[in-house]
Amino acid sequence: MSTVDLVVVIVYLVGSIGVGLWAARSQKTTGDYFLGARDLPAWAILLSIVATETSALTVISVPGIGARGDLTFLQLAFGYLVGRVLVAVWLLPGYFKGEQETAYQRIESRFGLEARRVVSVVFLVTRALGDAVRVFASAIPMALVTGWSVPTSILAIGTVTMIYTWFGGFKAVVWTDVMQLSVYVAGGIGALVIAWGLAGGPGPALGAAAAAGKLRLIDLSIDLTSTYTLLGGLVGGAMLSAASHGTDHLIVQRLLASRSLGAARRALIGSGVAVILQFLLFLLVGSAIWAANLAPADVPADRLFPSFVLTHLPVGLGGLVIAGILAAAMGTHSSAINSMASSATHDLYAGWTGRRDPAHLLRIGRLFSGIWGVVLMLGALFFHFYSQRNDSPVVVLALSIASITYGGLLGTYLLAGMVPRAAGRDVIVALSITVVVMLVVVFAKQLAPLTGATWLEPIGRLAWPWYVPLGTLLTIGLGLGMSRLPATARSSG
Repeated sequence: MSTVDLVVVIVYLVGSIGVGLWAARSQKTTGDYFLGARDLPAWAILLSIVATETSALTVISVPGIGARGDLTFLQLAFGYLVGRVLVAVWLLPGYFKGEQETAYQRIESRFGLEARRVVSVVFLVTRALGDAVRVFASAIPMALVTGWSVPTSILAIGTVTMIYTWFGGFKAVVWTDVMQLSVYVAGGIGALVIAWGLAGGPGPALGAAAAAGKLRLIDLSIDLTSTYTLLGGLVGGAMLSAASHGTDHLIVQRLLASRSLGAARRALIGSGVAVILQFLLFLLVGSAIWAANLAPADVPADRLFPSFVLTHLPVGLGGLVIAGILAAAMGTHSSAINSMASSATHDLYAGWTGRRDPAHLLRIGRLFSGIWGVVLMLGALFFHFYSQRNDSPVVVLALSIASITYGGLLGTYLLAGMVPRAAGRDVIVALSITVVVMLVVVFAKQLAPLTGATWLEPIGRLAWPWYVPLGTLLTIGLGLGMSRLPATARSSG
């Protein structure tokens, strides 16, 4: 990395900390710290949602998909938009009844405090494991393009993110998200222009891609084992988006920070359109790299874009793209820290201690922010050192955690609205069983040879977009069944 590129990256890191210090002004309550005083414009919330769900892995891997495959990946993004519309219509109004601080406060009003705590713990554990491995995975391309070691990259990402998140709270997270999204989209556009130039221009590049079938967008096949089909994208993508944007506090926190229900709806649905455009940009970057004959078959797909950045981007633009990769990693990381601190403060600490004093909870919230920041860095370092000795199976485990739990969380919210008979105990049992079953489903391919259970083999071929629909149906079915048991049986269970 050249001196100019390094300066660009350093300026970006310093700017992120500066935003955190600026946002720290006039913070007096947890509402200021965790929800930005509910005074953030819809466009900023929209961009923050997009930045939050875009990890560095997305920036790295989507160009690889475009180079190796076609545009059918966008079918998932179409489903994401459908899921957001459903959340905006059915789930969002409930979040704007009263002064809700977290996504799981709503669970307490329907199923009781115990259910709220269980759902919050599920969120905290899965988010901690999932985001620790995202920090680790994001550090790999960072190490590749900067020359730093993976542990150094983990500490750089984690420390800078923790500083601006600790000082600035949610408002700092949102405004740095806006800055981060601008940086990596600008880098992506620059990379696309350069790659098209190396391929002879956008016309020849797109023509070659079309002739090779790389601009194919729709796959109408009905195949539950194929990852990118229109049916799987619309159904699986919609339910995954409904779960992540309707029940996961990482995203719901942003919607709660909106000025009104209408503003939250505009931000949520608009983010779905923005995600489609963002994925299209990086898929086209991949197809342009292929058209320029810069995608050799012996190079792993995830290394194509970082290699292109290192070898073909001019000085300065390369630093911008590197900062963009760093931005994507920090955006997801900071959001995880703040949302977990919010849930731990409101869903667990306040309920257990009975303390509601705003100034006290603000201090506790900042304490939890620091704790979760350290936990995520330590977890990322653990995944790094463990994967070196074990061929990285733990990375696959951590990246699959969201798919294991999202269906159960979405099913819990649907039970709240669809099954009046369902009680807190029914939901807790249904969610617990669903998580166990989904663990088996997700890892059936690995379990079959170990256990000799041949019946697991067809389950292991189920494509991952169907995990959330399956988990949702399991939770609803189990909760409905539990609710119909006699009261004595339910209480003894």
